[in-house]
Amino acid sequence: MENPRPEKVAAVEEVRERLAAADASVVTEYRGLTVTQLAELRRALAAVGEYKIYKNTLVRLAVAGSGYEELAPLLTGPTAIAFVRGELSVAAKTLRDFSRSYPALVVKGGLAGGAALSSQELTQLADLPSRDVLLARLAGGLAAPLRQLAGLLQALPQNLAFGLSALVERRREESLADGTAEAEGAPPSVAEVDGAGTEAETAPEATAEGADDGA
Repeated sequence: MENPRPEKVAAVEEVRERLAAADASVVTEYRGLTVTQLAELRRALAAVGEYKIYKNTLVRLAVAGSGYEELAPLLTGPTAIAFVRGELSVAAKTLRDFSRSYPALVVKGGLAGGAALSSQELTQLADLPSRDVLLARLAGGLAAPLRQLAGLLQALPQNLAFGLSALVERRREESLADGTAEAEGAPPSVAEVDGAGTEAETAPEATAEGADDGA
């Protein structure tokens, strides 16, 4: 059997290394794109990875037995692979936006974290906000309750003073009401009882004296 050419072996090894180093890989077909358009796409993807053109036979050799076999069915037609480092959603959005301007670019699918991704799933990822936007939204969502809590803490001393004042006033009114009720329901004093008994005891004497005078 003829030994493979060194450049072919080097290309296969290069593909394997790029796949291993990437956080995700997206397979595209670029048939119909010009050299200028391909250069424009490379520049657009430079912030999140690299865009490389390979022969399908070389990529098939590279993915065989490497854990990236699920890319093999996508290797039809002129193939270029976006090796993504960082946010896959940003790369997916870049590819989607470019394909809208240049329909000749076809996003076929990819692989991320060992899981295969269809073209539809990559489109859905493209619709997601970036990591920075999500973090900003999360920070804003957390800041609102914190601002409310700060306002409550700031108002607490004043509200506490009002609450204590109202409580003291209510206790004072309750004490006055209890004192009035006790005064109205209190039993007669000893002096009042003695006075009533004296009047009752002297009444017969006065009647007897009146009878003697009349006689």
